[in-house]
Amino acid sequence: MPGLARKVVICAAVDGLILQPLGSKKEQRSLPLVQIKYGDASISAIPTDAAPDSSKPNSSFEAFGIVGLVSVFHYNYLISITRRQQVAQIRGLPIYVVTEVALTPCSSQQDASDAIAKTSVALSTRAADQATDDSSSDDEAPPESGGNDEVGDDVPDPAAASQWSTKVSPNTTARSSIAEDVISRRGSYGRFAQRWFSRSGWAMDQKRIMGLSPEQAVVVEPGPEGNKNKGAAKSVPKSFPLPSEAVGSQAGIGLLPKLLRATQILFGSSRTFYYSYDYDITRSLANVKVPATALVPLHSHADPLYFWNRNIMRPFIDAGMDALALPLMQGFVGQRSFVVDSQPPQVDSDAKDSVEMSNFGSSKDGSDRSSSPSPAKNTVDLRPSEKKFDITVISRRSTKRAGLRYLRRGIDEQGNVANSVESEQILSAADATWDPAAKVYSFVQVRGSFPLFFTQSPYSLKPAAVLQHSPDANFAALTKHFEGLQKRYGALQIVNLVEKHGVEAVIGEQYERNIQRLNEESGSDAEKVAFEWFDFHAVCRGMKFEKVSLLLQILGSKLESFGSTVSVDDQVTSKQAGVLRTNCMDCLDRTNVCQSSFAKYMLDVQLKEQGFDMSLQRDQENVWFNTLWADNGDSISKQYASTGAMKGDYTRTRKRNYRGALTDAGLSLTRLFNGMFNDFFVQTTIDFLLGNVTSFVFEEFEANMMTKDPAMSMQKMREQAIELCQKRVVADESEELVGGWTLLTPQVPDTVRAASLEEAVLLLTDVALYLCRFDWNLDKVSSFERVSLAHIQKIKFGTYITSTISPAHVDEMRNVGLVIEYKPGSTDITRVNTRSLSSNPGKAPGSDVNAEVANRPNTSSGPAGAIAGFLSRRPQATPPRKIALKALYSQTSVADPTATKLPNEPGAITRLTEIQQVVVIAAEIERLALLSQPRLAGKKPEDAGLIEKGDIISLAEAKRNTGLLEQLGHSIKKLVWA
Repeated sequence: MPGLARKVVICAAVDGLILQPLGSKKEQRSLPLVQIKYGDASISAIPTDAAPDSSKPNSSFEAFGIVGLVSVFHYNYLISITRRQQVAQIRGLPIYVVTEVALTPCSSQQDASDAIAKTSVALSTRAADQATDDSSSDDEAPPESGGNDEVGDDVPDPAAASQWSTKVSPNTTARSSIAEDVISRRGSYGRFAQRWFSRSGWAMDQKRIMGLSPEQAVVVEPGPEGNKNKGAAKSVPKSFPLPSEAVGSQAGIGLLPKLLRATQILFGSSRTFYYSYDYDITRSLANVKVPATALVPLHSHADPLYFWNRNIMRPFIDAGMDALALPLMQGFVGQRSFVVDSQPPQVDSDAKDSVEMSNFGSSKDGSDRSSSPSPAKNTVDLRPSEKKFDITVISRRSTKRAGLRYLRRGIDEQGNVANSVESEQILSAADATWDPAAKVYSFVQVRGSFPLFFTQSPYSLKPAAVLQHSPDANFAALTKHFEGLQKRYGALQIVNLVEKHGVEAVIGEQYERNIQRLNEESGSDAEKVAFEWFDFHAVCRGMKFEKVSLLLQILGSKLESFGSTVSVDDQVTSKQAGVLRTNCMDCLDRTNVCQSSFAKYMLDVQLKEQGFDMSLQRDQENVWFNTLWADNGDSISKQYASTGAMKGDYTRTRKRNYRGALTDAGLSLTRLFNGMFNDFFVQTTIDFLLGNVTSFVFEEFEANMMTKDPAMSMQKMREQAIELCQKRVVADESEELVGGWTLLTPQVPDTVRAASLEEAVLLLTDVALYLCRFDWNLDKVSSFERVSLAHIQKIKFGTYITSTISPAHVDEMRNVGLVIEYKPGSTDITRVNTRSLSSNPGKAPGSDVNAEVANRPNTSSGPAGAIAGFLSRRPQATPPRKIALKALYSQTSVADPTATKLPNEPGAITRLTEIQQVVVIAAEIERLALLSQPRLAGKKPEDAGLIEKGDIISLAEAKRNTGLLEQLGHSIKKLVWA
């Protein structure tokens, strides 16, 4: 395949940003210069001699690759990798984790030059400090990571394989200037000072034992000006001033700095994105896609399911800049080395116990022993019966239904589930790089949320699952999900770990029923989906997690029948026949424990095939294995729940105690806090970067402080709701349906001003108007109101503003509606379902089918009115009633790849404007009402006087009605979430 640029020099020219790709020394061809034009961010190749002079100080900086181009309204930012660490090496090809990115504006030369200068200063200062530390250090220098073409790289990850094991450079931890001076001198007290002043302190060993991962590297913020050596930033700029002459949406401009900061954290300091220049980490060994020719670029055969920056990399791909198209994968990559012996020497049991206990103690020099593999000898020091292996874990998070814990649950209508992760364990001999006959084993397992439509509240530590939509809709989505898994992996074994009693039982039972139905309807020849419900909390009650071995006894034969994928000399000789799909409520903590147990079982099987019995080895603790899978669990948990995994102490040490339980309690509270406050905007950022929504989503977020979950297409749901309402409420088959729409209406009937509106279905037939209130969670009609067209007296349309707390709410062109005034008659009725339609664990399925229906005429005369009418001997006139309707916003944030690209908002779905919707509906109602009223039959529409234009609720009136408490509440939400 064509070589990717190993480094990219970025500088600012008069017309645009200039990118100079630098290939490896093995590459003979020169890569063309690339220009990103200011303003529209168009990408093109330019002649080599057009490069600007980059010899001036701080006029350029070097990046390790390009992440992509972010476009928000009229603003464009280039994301580049400025810092990385090597975490693994497969077949001699290095894999890196991104630890820092820079965002460079493409609005003007001035803005670009300022950002480049700040980034250059930060990188130069860090490089100088690192060179000083390295030259004065008495530690062993780290080896080269990535070959001769890689220079100036970060030190390898201390949690990576043993061949890269080294101390973290002091500049990766935040400290005071005094601590910096002490550490930089590195006298006899240097190591003591480094440990004393480090962020981890002396507690690293204890944190590892309790299941906590090492804290992320923290860098100091820019110091006072004029003190470059002490106060210069060692990280790229983290504040993002608005571009000069900023124009566009007020919400977009206001949230732009927050978006850019969230993007920088997501791709950089979160340390969750991985890449390789030469190895496709988006595909497992069993799913390798061999390109037809050697000229196919890496991005073209990367798996789109795990290609996370594909959307923001699209401008470079469309422009043909394949050397810059570097695929990133979110998830985890880790590697350990270990030695096994086919003829291990016999060891006394007492000595063995002492060896086991020593694995958990701190070494004399204070290093973190638990994070390193068991003592792995060099290949030349091995006994004839010993062999050194590398074990690598690669977890790939899906781009479909991606997001955070309580904001993305369950399944969508395409069959994609939340928190879908493919975990691959690769076992290879340490000398497999130069030994073509060496076998490489791959074992894959997956996790994912329940394949059902459900939600949970983020405001509770253990919320109940609320099932959504009809049973048929759930089954259709579940069927698509398992069809996709079977096509990708073959046979399936479900492992369901939720409780069989309590709040989790409802969704577990529904899951089991759907699988039974799937197997019944699949036919006799189709392979069935095996289902194993293992109540983890009940079996392992009392922190006895070792009882997971009972699950292994049940599934051991199934694991062995699935087998592993084996490759020899890059050729797959056997392929894994099936996959385990494991889930709990979050697919995090219980899933991590069980998946690590499955992986260990298969590792023992794979080693036994090569003549190594793990049960006879001296090292029975296998700390190298436990910490690798614990780090994997922490990483997946942080990406979905913003904290490390619970039960991590057991995964690391295979022991559980009260300290781990206390740690889990703290993690639960942290998850609750993040779910209530931090996750909403991060979810919006993820959806935007993946291309699921357009820039318009920030206006929606500014108005509502959250965005909608696109599990179901709202357009399709509305079409289905209109069709369902027609079948349920139009009783007379002679009535002809003329039109159906979804509009907003007050929750209380016969009112115009309301604090909240709900989406309802409006049906128009040739004789009547139906307003149907719809339960969107259960796909059922909860009530409807029928109005004869002959009773309509007036239709008013115009400005309809119900709130003034955000700019989107006060736009008079978008906030419009209509009010239909009618005089109730005997044929006008309201029907309300009197039985609850909500999910109830104790109710039998289908018990709401024969729900009682109450009929009542639409009259406001109660008993008091009847008595008054009888006493006065005068018939009282029935007051007119109103139906208030507000148009839905025509422009949505949902990205539509088939939509016409508008100049101001790419990818926006085009439809009638709000005022056009209202005028069309009003005109249709008036036309049919004139036909139904003989007194108006001969008149023209303009003479009939049914339609009246005027404000329903004007902006001035809405401002008077908006209370101080409502404004204060929105301001507090904006302060917390935006």
